[in-house]
Amino acid sequence: MSNELRVLTEPDWKAWLDALEWAFGGLHDAPEEQQLWRDLLDFDRSFGLWDGDRPVGTFGTLAMEVTVPGGAALPAAGVTTVSVAATHRRRGVLRSMMRRALDTYRESGEPLAILTASEPAIYGRFGFGAATQSLAADIEIHRVGLDLPAGADDIALSVAEPAAAAGRCEELYARLARTRPGMFPRQPGWERLPLLDPPQDRAGASEQRYVLAERDGELAGYARYALKPEWEAAGAKGTVIVRDLEAADPAAYGALLRYLSGIDLMSTLSLGNRPVDDAFLHMVSDVRRARTRVQDRLYLRPMDVGAALSGRTYATDVDVVLDVSDASCPWNEGRWRLSGGPKGAVCEPTSDAADLALPVAALGAAYLGGTSLAALATAGRVEELRPGALARAATAFTSPLAPWMPHGF
Repeated sequence: MSNELRVLTEPDWKAWLDALEWAFGGLHDAPEEQQLWRDLLDFDRSFGLWDGDRPVGTFGTLAMEVTVPGGAALPAAGVTTVSVAATHRRRGVLRSMMRRALDTYRESGEPLAILTASEPAIYGRFGFGAATQSLAADIEIHRVGLDLPAGADDIALSVAEPAAAAGRCEELYARLARTRPGMFPRQPGWERLPLLDPPQDRAGASEQRYVLAERDGELAGYARYALKPEWEAAGAKGTVIVRDLEAADPAAYGALLRYLSGIDLMSTLSLGNRPVDDAFLHMVSDVRRARTRVQDRLYLRPMDVGAALSGRTYATDVDVVLDVSDASCPWNEGRWRLSGGPKGAVCEPTSDAADLALPVAALGAAYLGGTSLAALATAGRVEELRPGALARAATAFTSPLAPWMPHGF
């Protein structure tokens, strides 16, 4: 076998994409989806591993940003479209592609790398930790009441076609993306993502629509949804599938939730990817009838420990020395002094004695404030070396709002 790892080029695109889609079960994206990812991919930092004239491994990179505690948006390398052909498993294909990518990300200067994993077990060994979770719910809308916040009755609602509403909704999303850690301030080109709605991906649901929530003519929220009608002997039992729900304030959120829960012939409101502290949890009368479930979402690894920890703020004042282990990025290995608080921070290499010891994946998991350093310590992922240091650091790393990535990539 003669393997060659090379940068993705335009002439290789079709064969590379075919290899990727075959590895994911032989399914083919619609042409508009293929074109979007072709336009968004950073070809200079995307790779294929070729066995002769055939790609047997794919690895893509997106130039992204991610909101961190304090509201800053830090550059992040988005790892995507990763696959290895079934004929070439356990031969180091992924490791060789990841090695090349991590070196490239260091050269590019991004302090973070992020991904959403189709197989979570793969990425921990490369230093990625589960930094956010997502909440899904299937709300039995005929058995659940809503306690809405004040002002919900003052919100004007209207249904709009996606193409007509997308621009205003994208402007609102851009404002909201800086308010919660883990969100992705979408750069040019990404505004096409919410408009993708190929019939082959609807699984029996309708085409998508937007409902807009306005106050005095100003957009205060929106939802992107589809309807999936079903019938049984007793009558209709359809589902409202909510693909996106954003609101600038509680009243707009409540008005949208009431609208989505009140569509005729529907019995279930399905929310697929929400923050784990989402507002609906406190508006429904019976959360058990919401049938909630939680799973991992965004995986994160610091590419530059100093820049990553200096780039966010902290809930309380903190002065801690972290002894970081990082087999994949040895430049992160060693002791780092983090000093800062709510107004900013500095993190630099130090020779001082360490207060906490942890692998870089644990640091990635705690970075956005959604996973507690203290909880990681109970699993043996963080070691306290100075009494009291763990509680203070864990408190400082917290975020008032749970981190959340609103869509995959």
